[in-house]
This record gives sequence, C-alpha cells and structure tokens, in this order.
Amino acid sequence: MANINDVSRLAQVSKATVSRVLSGSRGVRPESREAVLRAVETLDYQPNAIAQSLSNHATGCVGVICATEPMQLGTGYLYALEGELRRHGKHLLLRFANDADGVAHALRELGRGLCDARVIVGARFALPPLPEGVLLLECLTPAANAHSIGFDHCFAAETATRYLISQGRRNIALLNHPAGEAADSVLLGYRQALESHLIPYHRQRILDAPSALAPAIATLLSQDPGCNALLVPDDHQGREAMAILAAQRRAVPREVMVFSLDGSQAAPGAPPMPAIAYSLEALAQQGVERLLGHDVATRIRGRLITP
Repeated sequence: MANINDVSRLAQVSKATVSRVLSGSRGVRPESREAVLRAVETLDYQPNAIAQSLSNHATGCVGVICATEPMQLGTGYLYALEGELRRHGKHLLLRFANDADGVAHALRELGRGLCDARVIVGARFALPPLPEGVLLLECLTPAANAHSIGFDHCFAAETATRYLISQGRRNIALLNHPAGEAADSVLLGYRQALESHLIPYHRQRILDAPSALAPAIATLLSQDPGCNALLVPDDHQGREAMAILAAQRRAVPREVMVFSLDGSQAAPGAPPMPAIAYSLEALAQQGVERLLGHDVATRIRGRLITP
C-alpha cells in the first residue's frame, strides 16, 4: 500500500507539500499541486483520515445537506461534488432535508465537530437562519451569513426566450420558480428578451410556481389561446407540462413548444425538449474552491441545447 513518502518521491516534492495539497491549504504552486494529485491517483494513495485529523485538528470531512427534489437531480449534484472533494483529499458527509426544519436539524448535527465545512445543495424552499460561513450551491433562496454559488438564471431565461422567438414563437408563457432571487432573475431575463424584440409583456402569461400545474396551464390556455411556447424551470416540470398540454389537445412542439431552463433528458415516446444545460462539475469545482478559501465566480452560465 502506498504511503506519503511514495507520493512525495513520485511527485518530486516534499512531504510537507503533499500534506498541504491533501489538506487543501493555500500557498502551493499550481504545478506542484497537479503533480501531487497525479501521483495520488497513480498510486491509489489513501491518506489515513484519523491520523490527519489528529495532526491538524481537522476532520477532512465536508458536511453536505442535499435539499434537492427530484432525487435524480440531487444525485447529479452529489456525484459531481463528491468527485471534486475526493480530488482534494476531502470526504463527503451526507444528510438529507426537504424543509427548513430539516435543514436546521442537519446543520446542528453536522456542527458538532463532525466536519470542517457545511454545504447546502439545491434547496427550492426558504432556508432557516444559517450559521456564518455555510456555502449554498444552486439554492434558489439565498440566506444571510452564507456564501452562494449558482447558475445564471437571468442569462438562461434571456437566451431561452430569444431562441423561442427565433423559432417564430412570440406568445411565450413562463412557469417561474418560487418567489426569491432566482425567480426575479428569470423574470428579468425573460422581460429583457421580449423588450429587445419589441414584444409586449403580459402579466397573465406568468405562472408563479403554482401548487397544481394542470389547472394553472388550463387557465393560461383559456385566457391566452394564442400561447405557443412555455418556459419551465426544469426537465421534470417540462415533462409534466407536455403531458398536460397533450391532455388539453395541444400538439407539442407544433402548437406549443416547451423549453426547460435547467437541462433535458430524452424520454421514450416524448418529443425532444430544447433546454439550457449546466455543468454540475463546474458548479462542484467552484464550490470546493470556495471552501478552500479561493475567490471564485458566483454565477455559472449554461449553454443552449436544441433538438
């Protein structure tokens, strides 16, 4: 089994440098850091987490609270984050929460010396008061005392709306996120795209996170029968909207084009859906760099994906 001396020799750096890289310390030259990480991967080196904790008074663990639904999306976040933490010699300690009370409980539990940092991933609900220094990754309701890294929702909505207009769709409805920073950003991008094409903004075309999607879409179509496009927050709600439109006898995408603002997966028997796709790996990388104390961009732009 490889040890720290083997890593030091292969990377041609000192043992102290190896330790600094594996602990996430700053002040290591980029070329030395890369050499150590390559050596760790080549040798399949497994640091002794208990010994590290005793020597540097740190656990080497990052507590991650997954507050994401649907779980398929949460799995994507966690897979990317675990891989990035592993690259830096850190371990992921996982908790789940589906409301503010669950988040508060998980934060208290993880704050009892179990980990060195805490991260909340993908929350779509209002968060409780947070301790200083908690990191939020793609949470739609950022809170005080927390650092937040997420996707550029304004850019996504503007890009999506421009694309729909280019496809001859000018009567575009928007199914928005729950009230919060993300919802405001989406609405801003949507309105900017309409204004740039001299298309009037109609408030009745905005569906503000309805509790039941079917009656909301039925009401929209009855009030605005000319609606020929619908922006939705993600692939899950996009597929649900497609099924509802089919039940309303609206052909998708010929009569109404559905566009996902956060990814799209091919589904058997369903028409393809244009989308804005994001790199979860980029989100995880920025998040871990922030945990290590580096300055990073707080908003990540997606790319347009068309059928």
